[in-house]
Amino acid sequence: MSWHVATVVGTRELTATARELTLSVPGFAGALPGQHVDVRLTAPDGYQATRAYSLAEAGDDERVDLVVDEVPGGEVSPYLTRDARPGDQVEVRGPLGGYFVWHDADPGPVLLVAGGSGVVPFLAMLRARRAAGRPAPFRLVCSVRSPHDAIEREEIDTPDPGLEVRWVYTREAPPGWPAPPRRLIADDLTARGFGPGDDTSVFACGPTGFVEAAATLLTGLGHPPARVRTERFGGA
Repeated sequence: MSWHVATVVGTRELTATARELTLSVPGFAGALPGQHVDVRLTAPDGYQATRAYSLAEAGDDERVDLVVDEVPGGEVSPYLTRDARPGDQVEVRGPLGGYFVWHDADPGPVLLVAGGSGVVPFLAMLRARRAAGRPAPFRLVCSVRSPHDAIEREEIDTPDPGLEVRWVYTREAPPGWPAPPRRLIADDLTARGFGPGDDTSVFACGPTGFVEAAATLLTGLGHPPARVRTERFGGA
């Protein structure tokens, strides 16, 4: 798959560390919700660094929407979250990945389990579901450190028939929140209509440790491992 020259055409700050970037990518053939792209930067001395980023929105045009959360000490994410401006250029290759994908023709229930910026591919799925007007029931369980770290929380919390949302805060909960800060537990993943017997499609995305813990909880609840699709990320 060839590399395409991409031009930054828009940016938007989402949290203190996360930023949305919209790229114009001539020759990009569009993507399915859940797919990702490789982004490559080249330094003046010729040194190159490549990182994979999930697409925040799917479609069939030459536009790429990324949400990048800064990795302290990283080579690529600090540039994308702090320095990239409209008119700047990077290289993009993709779309990549055919396994971690939701198809809007699938009417079955979908359980999405996100850790931090692992919510990004699920934004693409939620937006595709909304655009298609499909009645497939969705449930999103999103674990974040604090309300300030929740990417696109306002959009996610917008009432949407057939969508259930559960937030889990690990370090700081909002004032008046009914539960103290804690890690993900099995009860968070249990809901009527989204169990192993409901033919539920399950997707889990986030840091490696989070995804491994979530997958253990999900299979412990009886979800067949073959129906639990995972995508994980970590330090380079």
